[in-house]
Amino acid sequence: MIIRKSKRKNKKHKSSIIHDKDGTCYLCMKLDGDYTQKRCLHEHHIFGGPNRRISEAEGLKVYLCLEHHTVGPAAVHNNHANMRILQQDAQRAYERTHTREKFMSLIGRNYLEDGQQDTEENTAAGFTLLEEDIGE
Repeated sequence: MIIRKSKRKNKKHKSSIIHDKDGTCYLCMKLDGDYTQKRCLHEHHIFGGPNRRISEAEGLKVYLCLEHHTVGPAAVHNNHANMRILQQDAQRAYERTHTREKFMSLIGRNYLEDGQQDTEENTAAGFTLLEEDIGE
């Protein structure tokens, strides 16, 4: 009897470069200012389909409550505007340490308008505030 070993590649599980896994929902914080801890959070890979493995390997993921992940009108799987917010935030976070060209070679698309690469961050409570989020 011959036993075959699987030829699967080992997946890289990098921590999110956008959001700490601290019990908070990224979109609750960003959209509603709600920093409370949630009972149930789902890990959401921002770039899905053929780019899901890249999202995992590069830390392009956030933690979302059910209402912002799969259930209801504000869920990223039902709401294109909220999905675009995550895609733009992920690109900004990635471009803090890499070039736009590197992002484009990985994902194949630019989600930002020109001039949005450089951002100021505030990482209090595991949440990254980007320049666009700070009111005047």
